[in-house]
Amino acid sequence: MILEQARNVLEMEAKAILDLIPTLNGQFSEAVKMMLACNGRVVVTGMGKSGHIGKKIAATLASTGTPSFFLHPAEGIHGDLGMVTSEDVVLAISYSGETQEVVSIFPALRRIGAKIIVICGRLDSTMGRNADIVLEVAIEKEACPLGLAPTSSTTATLAMGDALAVVLLSERKFTSQDFALFHPGGALGRKLLLTVENVMHGGESNPLITQDKTVKEALFVITGKGLGATSVVDETGRLLGLITDGDIRRGLEKGHGFLDENVTTLMTKTPKTISQEKLAAQALHIMEKNQPRPITVLPVVDQDGKAIGLLHLTDLLRQGVV
Repeated sequence: MILEQARNVLEMEAKAILDLIPTLNGQFSEAVKMMLACNGRVVVTGMGKSGHIGKKIAATLASTGTPSFFLHPAEGIHGDLGMVTSEDVVLAISYSGETQEVVSIFPALRRIGAKIIVICGRLDSTMGRNADIVLEVAIEKEACPLGLAPTSSTTATLAMGDALAVVLLSERKFTSQDFALFHPGGALGRKLLLTVENVMHGGESNPLITQDKTVKEALFVITGKGLGATSVVDETGRLLGLITDGDIRRGLEKGHGFLDENVTTLMTKTPKTISQEKLAAQALHIMEKNQPRPITVLPVVDQDGKAIGLLHLTDLLRQGVV
């Protein structure tokens, strides 16, 4: 019985979202154009549960390139309407379209000169009739068995807000670098902002060996630097290949005589590489997608092909890129 009720709720809320698709029309396109042309900010307002949804929509808009903030309508009628200018677009949310606190700020918004977009369930509501653009989110019924708690209606409203934010993001040609600018903190910020240069082992920490050395000498370098690999370079520092401790272990299975051989006989001659200005997340992608098996080290080269660093998977793990 419990699981059945839960499935019913999810099915009803999923249906509420799917039912929005055929209702999308020119009003949605006009709303996007209005928000794109806005020289101020998108001011989201709503009361109660619609207010909670509005706060999330405002946060999503702001983080994806559309300057936005939430205005509590009850605070608005007591002075906070001073935050709104004629350059702003107000996104007002109310399923009934009759929420008194929101309706009461419409006259002031009109005098200020702000444009008004309404998300509601009834086009003929007070808010619907007095808006510049109306986005309808009418639902068949709430998932609440009493038909009282906003459930399907708030889900549909949130989905409509997400649709606006994502379309705006696309129209603005918003990039992952732009997204990173607004998310500098936490794991997400590290993943988006961290470059290879920030993580790689360079200078004295960069394991290098020249092409005239032996495998035994390469083993000493690998052991000394502790990164499980060493880049093989020519006399100018240009990368020729890579030797890993795994290569050496596999060689030892055939005997230790190969330790006196030249490093060029054992090295991987065309290893995957990356440049220092690339994102650390891109380095992780290269490591994970390498075939036939993932790799754990990645030489870092400059524009002349010189080995200027080495990146290890554990460095990315420590930085929270994974």
